[in-house]
Amino acid sequence: MEWADAYEGSLFVLEHMHTMTKLRPFVRTFLKKASEIFEMYIYTMGDRSYAHEMAKILDPNREYFDSRVISRDDGTQRNQKGLDVVLGQENCVLILDDTKKAWTKHKDNLILIDRYHFFASSCQQFGLSCKSLSQLEMDESEGGGALATIIGVLKRIHTIFFQELEDELAGRNVTWVLKMLRMEVLEGCKIIFSHVSPPVDYQYLWKTAEQLGVTCVAELDKSVTHVVAMHARTRKSHWAVKENKFLVNPRWIEASFYLWKRQPEESFPVKQEKKPAVRIEG
Repeated sequence: MEWADAYEGSLFVLEHMHTMTKLRPFVRTFLKKASEIFEMYIYTMGDRSYAHEMAKILDPNREYFDSRVISRDDGTQRNQKGLDVVLGQENCVLILDDTKKAWTKHKDNLILIDRYHFFASSCQQFGLSCKSLSQLEMDESEGGGALATIIGVLKRIHTIFFQELEDELAGRNVTWVLKMLRMEVLEGCKIIFSHVSPPVDYQYLWKTAEQLGVTCVAELDKSVTHVVAMHARTRKSHWAVKENKFLVNPRWIEASFYLWKRQPEESFPVKQEKKPAVRIEG
């Protein structure tokens, strides 16, 4: 009972679907603030029944979405989401989603948000070995969580788009603003990777870092500001320590990406090499 009482008002049972869902902290405030500057849609890869059930939970008084609820049954592409079913010009539309795979044709409009893994089943669904928030008996911060961060980004984008761009309104493109703000996150940083594996992670991190304004290089030089590594026993890691450069693990890039702000490097230390055991004979 104590666990349920702690989340009263945010836990919902979808009886006909035999499942339970929980609203992310700050979502009510987020929807209210976002609705003041945007026309909003719900767009889910769930079926129509699920989409309307979630709309009732998120917007019981139909203040924010009205009939603007889109499910996979309404889409024109199998296993994909597209802006062709959204009323509005693509250059004025922002997408907020926790997966980019569904938006192959509209990645430039996408603001990627970190997934909310409250239930253990969510971690299992995405193949994660970590504990869920419910297992840790904690929850995301109201004021410092993902939605609180994103509403600030959305407000900034809105201000730039309508008040700071010099082009005629019809010629403006929100994707330019999104790209510009991303490039400011780690502007001025120059990084080199050291033994980041597997290769797909390396390529993803390189591309993500460049989106954040980082200059990525393949060779060491004095202008490098950060070495990104999985452990501290590599040559480049030793160089970073010797030259008093930042030595961070790859999560520093991801955290900065999701939080839209350069994160403290000391919060993302690299694993230190273990000293070999000494065996004394005799």
